Amino acid sequence: MTIFIDMDEVIADAYEAFITNYNTDFNENLTIEDFKGAEAWEIIPQDRKKQMRKYLYTDGFFRSFKPIGNSQDVLEQLCKEHEVYIASAAMEFPNSLKEKSDWLDEYFPFIHWKNRILCGNKFILKGDLLIDDRAYNLKAFNGHSLLFTSPHNIYENSFPRANNWDEAYQFIKSIEK
Repeated sequence: MTIFIDMDEVIADAYEAFITNYNTDFNENLTIEDFKGAEAWEIIPQDRKKQMRKYLYTDGFFRSFKPIGNSQDVLEQLCKEHEVYIASAAMEFPNSLKEKSDWLDEYFPFIHWKNRILCGNKFILKGDLLIDDRAYNLKAFNGHSLLFTSPHNIYENSFPRANNWDEAYQFIKSIEK
């Protein structure tokens, strides 16, 4: 089985990095709960949006993400059982391409560089399964789709959902049959 896996909010915790930076810069106490059902830029005050956008261009921002849950263990197992590719939209922000590659080297060294697709659009992907936190990426995919829960997508119900990597692994096992 060929499996494509998104990075941000699927294996890399972008919200935690944003919240940490934001709370430090503005002496706030935002939590992940504040983002339920909304994009980050929808809940912060208008006069702070420019600063939020700067994070995406700051050296080291994409390298600061922590791995989500037990994604490392599950992906390592999946790589033994299937053809696994990381497919991340990394072209919009100049630093993200290298930083995401370096991040994968550190946290997912078992995923060969040849199995990393850092792209602009995911509609070109052809395979058996796409795991992503963005419904618009899943809509264009011809294989099985699995929505990985992230604060912004909790009200999306168009696709099967995994709330964590144990559930994602069980979904994969269920479609192998």
